[in-house]
Amino acid sequence: MALSFRVCSSPLICRATLAHGDNVRHHHANDAAFIRRAADLAEMSAGLTSPHPNFGCVIATSTGKVAGEGYLYAQGTKPAEAIAVEAAREFCRGSTAYLNMEPGDCHGDHTAVSALVQAGIGRVVVGLRHPLEHLRGSAIRELRSQGIQVNIIGEDFQSKVLEDARKSCLLVNAPLIHRACSRVPFSVLKYAMTLDGKIAASSGHAAWISSKLSRTRVFELRGRSDAVIVGGNTVRQDDPRLTARHGQGHTPTRIVMTQSLDLPEKANLWDVSEVSTIVVTQRGARKSFQKFLASKGVEVVEFDMLNPREVMEYFHLRGYLSILWECGGTLAASAISSSVIHKVVAFVAPKIIGGTKAPSPVGDLGMVEMTQALNLIDVCYEQVGPDMLVSGFLQPIPDLLPVIPSEDATLEIDPGFNPFEASIIFFYKTWDLYGSFSNFSPHSIRMPYGEEKDDYMTWSSVEHYYQANKFVGVENPMARDCVERIRTARSPEEAARIGRSMQRQKPELVRNDWEDVKIEVMYMALKCKFSTYPHLKSQLLSTAGSVLVEASPHDLFWGGGREGEGLNYLGRLLMQLRSEYLGKSSVSAENTSLA
Repeated sequence: MALSFRVCSSPLICRATLAHGDNVRHHHANDAAFIRRAADLAEMSAGLTSPHPNFGCVIATSTGKVAGEGYLYAQGTKPAEAIAVEAAREFCRGSTAYLNMEPGDCHGDHTAVSALVQAGIGRVVVGLRHPLEHLRGSAIRELRSQGIQVNIIGEDFQSKVLEDARKSCLLVNAPLIHRACSRVPFSVLKYAMTLDGKIAASSGHAAWISSKLSRTRVFELRGRSDAVIVGGNTVRQDDPRLTARHGQGHTPTRIVMTQSLDLPEKANLWDVSEVSTIVVTQRGARKSFQKFLASKGVEVVEFDMLNPREVMEYFHLRGYLSILWECGGTLAASAISSSVIHKVVAFVAPKIIGGTKAPSPVGDLGMVEMTQALNLIDVCYEQVGPDMLVSGFLQPIPDLLPVIPSEDATLEIDPGFNPFEASIIFFYKTWDLYGSFSNFSPHSIRMPYGEEKDDYMTWSSVEHYYQANKFVGVENPMARDCVERIRTARSPEEAARIGRSMQRQKPELVRNDWEDVKIEVMYMALKCKFSTYPHLKSQLLSTAGSVLVEASPHDLFWGGGREGEGLNYLGRLLMQLRSEYLGKSSVSAENTSLA
C-alpha cells in the first residue's frame, strides 16, 4: 500500500506544481506585455516636444482587457495615469494599472497617485522606480499607504520575460537615468559611412552617403534630442542646417563646438529665425567674431578649458536630457575618450569610395591593439532601404541607485565643503526637487483677461498666461489669433515657442508697454498660482531663509545665468511673494495674540 501510495501521489504533486508554474508564467507574460505597452506609449510624444521623463500607463481589467491608456505629452501637462483613468472610467475599479516608471509629479503634487486611488485601482505594476532621488519611492509608498497592491518588476517578482519588459522601461528613459546618475546628458553619436568606413570622399564631399530613408530617420533622431552638436570643420565643409524638417513640434538647438572660432561669416546655422544656435569656444577666441555672432542672435558660451566633458556638464546644468552628436571623426574621438558618448547609431551604405585621405567616423583613440577596441552592447541591426542601421551602447544604462556620499565622506573628498552655508535653492525643470516653482509647472490659473479686467479665463499654466499677455489689447487679427493659439497650446513648452517665435518674427504685434509690465504680469500669475494651491504655498513658505534661484544658465533676465550673472527675476518674484505671505502670517499671529 505504501508503494502504491507513493507511485500514485507523485504524479498528482507534479500536476499541481506544473499547474501552479503555468499560472505564474501566464501572469508574468500578461504583466510583461502590458508593461511593454506602457513603455511604448511613453515614447508617443518623442519628436513632438522637447525631451522629458517618459511616462505611459495602461489600465487592464481582471479579464485582461485594456480599459484605458495614456502618456505624458510634455512637461507641465496632465499625467499619463490621469489620462488613462479618464479613458477607463468605471472600468478602473479593481483593475490593474501598468506604469513603465513610478509616477513623478512636481514635488508636493500627487495628481497621478490621486487619480489611481480615487478611481479604485486595485493593483499597480511598476517597471522601475523613479531615478531622481527626490522622487524615488515616494509615489510607491503613497500608493501602498492607500491600500493598493504595488508590484515592482525586478524586486517583487522576477523572470526572463519580466526582465525583458523591464529593459524596455530602462531604454525609454535612458536619458533621464543617465542625467540622474552621470550628471551629463544622454549622448548619441550618429554617423553615416560607406562600406569601406568613410564618411566623405578625399575632397570632403559627403552628400549623400546614406539613402533618403536613412536621412529621414536622422530627422527623427534630431527631433528626439534637446540639441544637435557639430564641430567647426562640419560647419566649414558642409554648411548644415541641422533641422528636424518635420514642419511642426520640437526642433533641437544647434550647437557648434570650436576651439579657434575659425568659422565662416555666411552659414546656415547663423539663421536663428526658427531655431537657436549656440557656439561653444575657448575663452578669448576671436572677440570680434563673437560680436558678429551676437549681432546675428547666436549665443556664444566661452570655456576656460574647452573639452566635451566640460561642455556636456554645462548642458546638464542647462537642463538638457539628450544630445545628438553629428560631428566629424576628430571631435567624435575626443567625445568618446571623454566618456560622454553613451550610444552609437551608424548607417552603413552599400558603397565604396576608397581614398587614403578620406575621413573615417572616429579619429585617433590612442589604441594600438584590437584587444583595446570598444565593444558595443545591446547591439541592434535594422535594414533601412539599401542601408544597414547598426546601433548599440558604449556604456550600460547605469545603476538606478547610486551611492550618495555621507557628509563625512564629502568632507574627506572636499575639505572646503561647508554644510552650514546659507542655503541656496535652485529650481529649473518641472521634474527637479522644487520644480513646482517653475512657470512651466502643470498648475492652471484663473486670471482676468483683456483690458476690462472683469472677464476671467482659465490658463493651463503660468507660462501660457505670460506668453499670451504679450499680445493682449493689440488691435490686429494676427495678435488675437496668436493669443488663442497660446491659450490652447497643449503644453507650456508649446505656448512659449509660439509666443517667443511671434515676438521675434512679428515684433509689431507685441503690446507697446510689454517691457514695462512683464514683471507685474508674471508676479500676478505666480501669486494666483500659489494662492490657488495650498500645498504649493506651504512649500514656498518652507524655504524661508533660503535664496531662490531660477537655474537657467541662458536666460539672463528670469534666470540666474551660468555664473550668477543673470538677474534671476523669477527667483526674486518668488522671494517677494514669500515675504508677502510671511508678513501676512505675522500680522495675523499678532492680531490673534492681542485678541
